[in-house]
Amino acid sequence: MDESLKDGRDRIGHRAGSSGYRRVVVAMTAAGIATFAQLYAVQAVLPGMAGEFRAPASAVALTVSFATAGLAGCVLVWSGAADRFGRVRVMTAALVLSTLLGLAAPFAPDIASLLVLRALQGAALGGVPAVAMAYLAEEIAPSHLGRVAGVYIAGNTVGGMSGRLVAGAVADLGGWRWGVAADSLLGLAALLVFLVAVPPARGFVRRPRRRGTGDRGAGMAARLAGALRDPGMIALYLQALLLMGAFVTVYNYLGFRMAGEPFGLSPTLVAFLFVAYLAGTASSAGTGRAIERFGRHPVLACSVIAMAAGAALLAVPAFTAVAAGLLLLTFFFFAAHTTAAAWVGHRAAPAARAQASALYTLCYYLGSSAFGWLGGLLYDHWGWNAVVGYVLALCACALLAGAALRTGRG
Repeated sequence: MDESLKDGRDRIGHRAGSSGYRRVVVAMTAAGIATFAQLYAVQAVLPGMAGEFRAPASAVALTVSFATAGLAGCVLVWSGAADRFGRVRVMTAALVLSTLLGLAAPFAPDIASLLVLRALQGAALGGVPAVAMAYLAEEIAPSHLGRVAGVYIAGNTVGGMSGRLVAGAVADLGGWRWGVAADSLLGLAALLVFLVAVPPARGFVRRPRRRGTGDRGAGMAARLAGALRDPGMIALYLQALLLMGAFVTVYNYLGFRMAGEPFGLSPTLVAFLFVAYLAGTASSAGTGRAIERFGRHPVLACSVIAMAAGAALLAVPAFTAVAAGLLLLTFFFFAAHTTAAAWVGHRAAPAARAQASALYTLCYYLGSSAFGWLGGLLYDHWGWNAVVGYVLALCACALLAGAALRTGRG
């Protein structure tokens, strides 16, 4: 047996410092970059789209919502496929298909066809976040899982930031279509790194298909029921739903706010606001150690409170206050997300781990698509301060829902 693997009570995994551990970290970082660079790149070019298509902010923001809704609608399908065909095969297929769709998006002749392409691309991208945490739980030694989950989510933040920066900067030179095309090429490069780095799966156990007995459907239903039985798991899914809705609302419409009065920033300067994602990278990578020291629930609750404080600063009509608020909101959103996502893998029953991860992802992107779009309606009708109040309300609801996490497993 590879010395990097260790027998645990219920699984084996790569330990920190081994070659397998390093390859998993590189591969999953690349997968996160490929996924989130493509998923959210259009956020940086929404004002340009609104100008070309002569549409309000809430309408062009549907290019984000359709992608995240497509992702949310397919995570359970991808998780079922991963139980049958393996995590690595599913992630590979998802990244290849989504990159091809991303390369087609700049050629969309109108917003309707662009929305269709974005929905299909989001559905394809769902194959990575739907199974990533289950894959890490199977391949990484339990004592290092929280740390690697943080590194994976840090890769997500790098992808989200770099995708927005590339798209925004290129769009300032050649329009939003060139910005989206450049971002798709970034996703292609990250896909190639993933294919080279990812090691063969060692912890995956294929679930055999039973023909003609109905056991397969019953087994999936039982695993889903197991992932829903615990009130604490419901509370974790609500963290994903509410906090992601708040976070995406800010990033969807902050560009419109900063391009208008009293700021008047250019598209390139607006895109550089997404450098705030580096705060999320640092937060994701360091949250595992904070959890080890203070515990999961205190870290999650304090992160939600601090995220709300950052959102409140965004109402101040001064660039320094907006920049500070965005950094604070981003840092503590990713601290909360890292805590909740790793907690799902830890708290879920082993047989239902893939379904619990998929349900968390489903809620995460439902929050992005539904609550992110609803925030646009508030912006169109009542302006930026209404958006800030809406984000604060979502954070308050997440904090209340987190009380269920003090209970034991259901």
